[in-house]
This record gives sequence, structure tokens and C-alpha cells, in this order.
Amino acid sequence: MIKLLKIHGSENTFFILDVTQFSKKPTLNEISALTVALKQSDYKNLNNIDGILVVDKSDHADCLGKMTVVNADGSIASMCGNGLRTVSRYLANKYGQTKFKVETRDADLAVEKYPDLADQVPSFGVTISPIRFNQQDFPFSNLKTDQIRDQKVPELDPDLKFTAIAVPNPHLISFVSKAVLKSDKLKDLGTYLNGENPYFTDGVNVNFAQIIGPDTLFVRTFERGVGFTNACGTGMSSTSLAYALNHYQGDFAKTITVYNPGGMVKVKVTSENGEYHLQLIANATNLGHLNINESDLLNHDFAKADYQPTDEESAYQKWVTKLQTQA
Repeated sequence: MIKLLKIHGSENTFFILDVTQFSKKPTLNEISALTVALKQSDYKNLNNIDGILVVDKSDHADCLGKMTVVNADGSIASMCGNGLRTVSRYLANKYGQTKFKVETRDADLAVEKYPDLADQVPSFGVTISPIRFNQQDFPFSNLKTDQIRDQKVPELDPDLKFTAIAVPNPHLISFVSKAVLKSDKLKDLGTYLNGENPYFTDGVNVNFAQIIGPDTLFVRTFERGVGFTNACGTGMSSTSLAYALNHYQGDFAKTITVYNPGGMVKVKVTSENGEYHLQLIANATNLGHLNINESDLLNHDFAKADYQPTDEESAYQKWVTKLQTQA
């Protein structure tokens, strides 16, 4: 039998699939097909996911494991900050450690256990890296610039200012009014830039942020390969950096509170010797466990799958309810 954990970070929901369980390790193509099949299935406990987080052994020094992110459409993401927190919790429980590294597609990232946010709301802090600004790291083209830093981009919108940061997932960020945040602009721009277009040919995550107080933001993300999502860890991290670059005026030793449709996170933004550092701190919630025969899983036969929920989501929702009075 194969055991999958259903988890979420800020309601960004995934299954964790530890491929060391298999008698014959599935290929990444097989897992991509499995992700699409789960998302398209008729089973309510299986299809309400943003993807699968694949966990494997790592041969990198100090890394307890390796994480690969498979989006709901079967595509591969460079990173997922919300997902990394949940994988960190899984590996911490598996190996009995609270501070270590996890191998990801672009970097080995430091993670650590933080104090619980509330009763049954465990939290982890994870490094978001590498941080890049150059055109080739997205890539983008036909915008007459090598970097986009707090500037109008008339090809995308005649009024809004944008900042482009890859962490390493590519993000386009705009600070907007409440009225713009509630309009269809984010949906329209996100849909356009993640379809066939001359500017971001590989697609891009689009984030609209409202400044709701000192060092306090609300962020909504249209995620590449997903669409609107309750939260995007790399999106909130890159948006926090954009806020720091545009509003701190050189003072980076602060922690930014970021609210989102799925809850709230904290992002520590620091600068040292011209390099920026980000740490994303928030929940890592275990929603349930799925047990299924190995061949049934890979053949997308979910009829006999046994899903058992935990009670952590009710605790998380109580915490979120308290947050809503503060946002």
C-alpha cells in the first residue's frame, strides 16, 4: 500500500507522495499524469488539490530529502514555498530533526521548525532562493527593458506599475488599490500572460498586492499552471521583497505580514552585501491520509482508495477566523 499525505500551506493544497515507498519508483511523467487524473477525478477528497509534492532521497550534503513540485495541470514548478513548509514538516517527523535543508530544483534550501501559530497549527520557516531580476530568468521579451522595477509597462497595462522577480518561480507584481484588487484585471492579465502571448512566453505568476498597513499586505495570485490560488508562497515572498525595494528606502531588517485568501504568512526580508534574503514562515497543516494500492494509484483507479481526515483543519480555520478581524 502507498500512503499519501494531504496537506496545505495557507490553503495551498497538495498531496505529498514519498516515492521511496514504491517497489518500482514511478517516473516524473507518470506522476504528472497521476496529478492530472486526481485533479480531474470525481472524488471530492482527491480532486481539490493544487498538485503533488514529490519527496525522494537526496544525495546533497545536509539535505534530508528532495522535493519536486508537480502542478495540477501536470507541469513542473521550480519551487513552492507553501509546499516546502509541508514537506519540511513531513521530513522533520520522518527523521526527528527540526533544522535541515531540502533539495529543490534550483537550490538546497534551509528550513526550520517554528513555534505553533495556535493549538494544532504547526509552522515552519523556509528559505526562498535564488532571487533573480534579469530578463532571461523569466524569460520575458518585447518589453524594451532587461529588468522591471516599479515601473509602468504599457504593453501590459496603461496605468499599473510592475516589478518582476524570480525566486526562482517567475513573478510579476503590482501594488494596487482595493478597487483594482476586486476587479477583473488580475484574472484578465493572468489569463493572457499564461496563454499564448509575446511577452512571457513560458507564462508567469501574477500578483496584485494591496498595502493595508505598515509592513502589512494583502496578496492575491494568479498562479502559472493553476490559476487563482488561495495562496502562493513564492508569490507572497517576492511581493514582500518588491514592497521592501519600493517602500523601505534601504531599511530591510523587517518582517512583513502578508494576508491572503488562505490565511496569513510572515516574510523576513533582509539584505547583506547587496544580496537579498527571504524566509517564509507560516502553517504546515496535515489534512488527512490516503492509502491506496500501488498499481491502482498508477492506473488512476481511485475507487478503493481509503481517505482518513485529521482534525487539524478545524483548528486552522479557528485561527484564520481570528486573523480576519485583524486584516
